[in-house]
Amino acid sequence: MTVTIPAAFHDRPVQVNARIDSPLSRWLWLVKWLLAIPHYLVLFFLWIAFTVVTVIAFFAILFTERYPRALFDFNLGVLRWSWRVSYYSYDALGTDRYPPFSLGEEPDYPARLDIAYPERLSRGLVLVKWWLLAIPHYMVIGFFLGGAHLGWWSGGLIALLTVIAAVILVFTEKYPKDLFDLIIGLNRWVLRVTAYATLMTDKYPPFRLDQGGSETTAPEERT
Repeated sequence: MTVTIPAAFHDRPVQVNARIDSPLSRWLWLVKWLLAIPHYLVLFFLWIAFTVVTVIAFFAILFTERYPRALFDFNLGVLRWSWRVSYYSYDALGTDRYPPFSLGEEPDYPARLDIAYPERLSRGLVLVKWWLLAIPHYMVIGFFLGGAHLGWWSGGLIALLTVIAAVILVFTEKYPKDLFDLIIGLNRWVLRVTAYATLMTDKYPPFRLDQGGSETTAPEERT
């Protein structure tokens, strides 16, 4: 099996895509925090493993300039799983389809994430990008995500906009397209920074809000 990555994909190594499912329940969002508890429990342990794997990858990159592919695939799987749960729950509420318990790609699910595997990573950047270089982005996404947690409420802009979308859904049975595009753009920014800060790419995240459900470039093409 060979892997071909289009040239444009190198400009955007983190690809975040989502589509609104229709119809959406007017009231299911009220109990999704309960329905998602099994995922939260599994993800708690997966993120512990994610952290350990990232530390191992740090030293691997430092000495070999490579992110071990098996470790990369595992961490990508954790991010994919997390994004699907976030999309189902209170970071988007964009689907009522229950997320699969899977680290795989799941191309049929309405929320998808792909990160191009880097053949080489900088030894110098690995020392500073996850803390020093990413500080400006941490300040921005801290506003998006919030800091105070009350149950599922994070106090951040993404959660606030998602609740507004849910209230509109209750009264109109429709998810406002412009609001959806903004929410996905904010989540896309967060995921790009996460991939950079966890050493999965050397491509510095743009200070740009790319709104909408679909990226403009294609994901990896496998033949």
